[in-house]
This record gives sequence, structure tokens and C-alpha cells, in this order.
Amino acid sequence: MRPFRGTGGRWDRLGAVGATEETTDQPAPVQGALPQPRAADPDAASAAPAASAAEPEPQPGGADPGAAGTAAARPADPAAPPGPAGPGGPPAGAAPNGAGDRMPRWLPRAVVLVLALVACFQLGSWAFHQLIGLLVNILIAFFLALAIEPAVARMAAAGMRRGLATFLMFSAVFAVSVGFLALLGSLLAGQIIAMVEGFPGYLDSVIDFINSTFRTDLSRLEIQESVLRSDWLRKYVQNSASGVLDVSATVLGGLFKLLTIGLFSFYFAADGPRLRRALCSVLPPAKQAEVLRAWEIAVAKTGGYLYSRGLMALISGVATYIVLAVLGVPYAPALAVWVGLVSQFIPTIGTYLAGALPVLLAFSVDPWYALYVLVFVVVYQQFENYMLQPKLTSKTVDIHPAVAFGSVIAGTALLGAVGALIAIPAVATLQAFLGAYVKRYELTRDADSSTSRPRRRVRLPRLR
Repeated sequence: MRPFRGTGGRWDRLGAVGATEETTDQPAPVQGALPQPRAADPDAASAAPAASAAEPEPQPGGADPGAAGTAAARPADPAAPPGPAGPGGPPAGAAPNGAGDRMPRWLPRAVVLVLALVACFQLGSWAFHQLIGLLVNILIAFFLALAIEPAVARMAAAGMRRGLATFLMFSAVFAVSVGFLALLGSLLAGQIIAMVEGFPGYLDSVIDFINSTFRTDLSRLEIQESVLRSDWLRKYVQNSASGVLDVSATVLGGLFKLLTIGLFSFYFAADGPRLRRALCSVLPPAKQAEVLRAWEIAVAKTGGYLYSRGLMALISGVATYIVLAVLGVPYAPALAVWVGLVSQFIPTIGTYLAGALPVLLAFSVDPWYALYVLVFVVVYQQFENYMLQPKLTSKTVDIHPAVAFGSVIAGTALLGAVGALIAIPAVATLQAFLGAYVKRYELTRDADSSTSRPRRRVRLPRLR
């Protein structure tokens, strides 16, 4: 406590003490908060001139209390470096309250972009599922156009218009298809008519067997009346009548699909050069040669596969017809067409499926005839596998049987019966691509010796 000077110093000390007592009654201000306004105090206002009039003297070696108050009252310099934070305050250099909670500018754009991508993906997925039937039809039409492309190109090179050549090829394909369906339909219709006409005789024989075995007294008329008056027959007729509309819709849908495939395949075959030019016009010159090469490989493999299979189907059908006609089996032409097509266009198991129907019909004539037909099917299959097929498919499509069978199973799982038909041409085209673009190397001596068959050593008898 410094000594006061006279009356003025005494009053100064009393005023300072009074001010200290007044300020100790107020709560301590929180650091960083604005000071609370105080009410006007008349005593403090009267003491303020006296306190300002008195000039305190600096003490040697001690801190001036007035300087501390003056420094605390001064505003902080924004250019000054941040000092150490006090206890309970924010760290030095920290952003002011509310600056870290502000949203980044890129976040709304990112959210909008993600939502747009998800919406586009959902729209594309929905459109793909809606158009899957059309895409499958276009794929079938493309392979059919590739199949008839070689013949159309030869006719166009001979001077015929490409559209007319395509129309003639489609007319030939349509005639063959209609002929096959007509022969197969006549076979099925004949069998159904024979079964309907012979049904009363079959029923009488069954009733006679039951009466003689179980000593019953059944008659065909009573059985017919009970069947006609039964509830299950009435319900079956009603369900069949309601199912006629479903069958009609299915038939009309199938015809529409055939028309769609025919139109697309006709356009692909007739406008093949224009389609290739349009495709190559959007590619650089280096890629145009690769696209044309891939197109030629696809045409060669697909067309070669169908032509070789068609030739083998013709040979198989003619041989089957000769055997069935010699044995006197009914419906020999229809069975020959059935065996030729099914055995060639369904790999691995098609021969056995095609040979089952002639064997059954031959068994209805004579059991020995069925055995003869079975022997013919087995012998011809071996002849085709080891003699005929290697010569016809060596220059067109040469696929391992295991690969062909696996491709048919995969195509059936993906696209059903259509996938089974186009699986082998697709695999043949892929195999041609790999053979054209994948580099192969010569085998080393160790690899060649390990993969080659061991040679047998023949010991010659010694001369004495």
C-alpha cells in the first residue's frame, strides 16, 4: 500500500477501496464473453474525477496496477500474433465459433451427382429388362444374317441385286422350314388319328382283362357314361375353354417374334455393306481394319458351321430314309427329316434323341426292325464322327466335343432353346478371334516330350 499525500490521497485511497468492494460483489466475467453493462452509480461517478486527477507514481521493481488495467481495457490488435490461451478458453489460432460447422461448397453438388447416377442406373436397368426380348430377337437375326451372308455375297458378285439375293435365300429357308413342319405335323397327326380310332379297341381289351382277372362285370358303355357325367371332366373342359385365349396369345406372340427376327435378319443381310461402312465411319483408320477382319471371321465361321451342319443333315436324312423305306417303317420321309435336323443341330445328345423316335415306330411294326434301326443309328454315328465330320468341318468349324457340349449348356441356361442353337457359332467365332489375336509360341523340347505320346520300342529277334 503506497502512502497517500494529504487529504486528496486519503480520499483517493478510500475511493479505490470502495470501488474494489463494489467490484468484488459482481460475478467473475467469463473469458471471451462481452462485458455486462452496469447501472449508473452516482458514488462511482463522483469518485471517477478524483481517481483520474490523482496520478499514481510507479513503484520500483513492482508492477504498476494501472498499466495492467489499461492493457486489459485496450482492444486486441488483429495483426498481432495469437498468444497463449488461458485456462478454459479456446486453443491458440482456433477458428471462431460456428466457422467449422459451415457446409462445404462441393457437398450439394456431390449429393446431386450421386442421386443422378443412381436414377440413371435404375432407369437403364428397367429399360434393359423391358427390352430383353427385343435384344434376343436382334441377336438371333444377326446370326441368321451372318449365316446367309456368303451365299448373298456370291449372288451379288455374280451381278444380282443384293436385296433380291437376300429375298431368294430367305424364301429357300422358309420353304425348308415349312416342309419340315408339314412332315412333322403329318407324322403327329397320323399318330393321333390312329390312337383315337384304336382307343375303343384298347379300352375293350383292358376291360376284358380286368373282368377275367378280378371276376368283375364292367362294360364300356357304363364307363363312358360315368366319365362323361363326372365333375372332373366338366372342370377340365371349363379350364380348357378358358385356356384357349392363353394359347391364342402365345401363338400370336410366337408369330410376331418370327416376323421380327425375319425383318431384322433381312435388313442385316441386304444392307450388310452399308452397316459395315456406318460402323467403320465412327472409328479411326487403325481400328477399321480390325473391325472388318472380325466381321469376316464371324461370317466365315457362322456360315461355315451352318453349311457343314446342313450338308451332314442332308446325308443323315437320306441314309435314314433308305433304311426305313427298306424295312417298311411308316412315315419314313418325316422320320428322315427329323433325324437329319435333330441329330446335327443338337450336339452330343442330338443323335440319340433323333434315333429314339424311329426305333419306337419300328418296334410297333416288328421288334427285330427296332433292333435293326438301333444298329444303323450306332454305326452311322461312328461313321459320321470319325470319317464324315472331320472332312467337312476341318475348314469351317473345328471345336472339341467337350467345348461344344459345354457351350450348348451355357447357351441354354442364358437364352433357352435359342441359346442352344447359337452357342456353337458364337464359340466358333470366339475361338477364331483368339486364334487370330493371341500369339502362340513353339513348345520347348521338354514340354513337347512330356505332352507327346510315348513311343513303343519294338524288339527284333537276334540273329544267330
